[in-house]
Amino acid sequence: MEQHIIGEVMTSEVVLAHRATPHQELVGLLDRHRISGVPVVDHDDKVLGVVSGTDLARAGAGTLTAGELMSTPAITVHPEQSVSGAARVMERHGIERLPVVDEEDRLIGIATRRDLLRVFARTDGTIRREVIDKVMLAALGLPPEAVDVSVRDGMVTLTGRMALSSDIGPAVRSAWQVEGVVGVVNGLTYRVDDAGNTEPG
Repeated sequence: MEQHIIGEVMTSEVVLAHRATPHQELVGLLDRHRISGVPVVDHDDKVLGVVSGTDLARAGAGTLTAGELMSTPAITVHPEQSVSGAARVMERHGIERLPVVDEEDRLIGIATRRDLLRVFARTDGTIRREVIDKVMLAALGLPPEAVDVSVRDGMVTLTGRMALSSDIGPAVRSAWQVEGVVGVVNGLTYRVDDAGNTEPG
């Protein structure tokens, strides 16, 4: 499988703010460019934090600046990082955009969830079939009805009841390995754990 890197998919033209950018101007930037957040940089283009639409909404119509509103430290990636790795960072932190920085933490681009998903160019249906066929059936030897697999925007949700608690970890880890998967939600339960206790229900 070819590993794509962030440098191939990031947008170099970045809408940004500075520490002193006022609340109203930030609202205008997000609205005008139809984006969900902006990185905040210092005079040297080093990323200080990120202001999201959620941050602005929480602040109401106040007179706060980007420096007071931003979330810090900023979660950033480097251009040589893999697209799949960056997608997992986004999923783990529940964010839609990642500032891309050079080795001196200077802002050089932005990568969005949509940018990352476009690289995989795999439909949710294709991902779902591969998780069922290659992971659940072939690798783990589970019957088709044992696990319900649903996929939305690259996010895999596994539900169902496994025979043993020790079956759950391999199922989740294997689903992560399928190309195009950006996250796995584990909704699996089990009948018996390895210590012999039976789960109620």
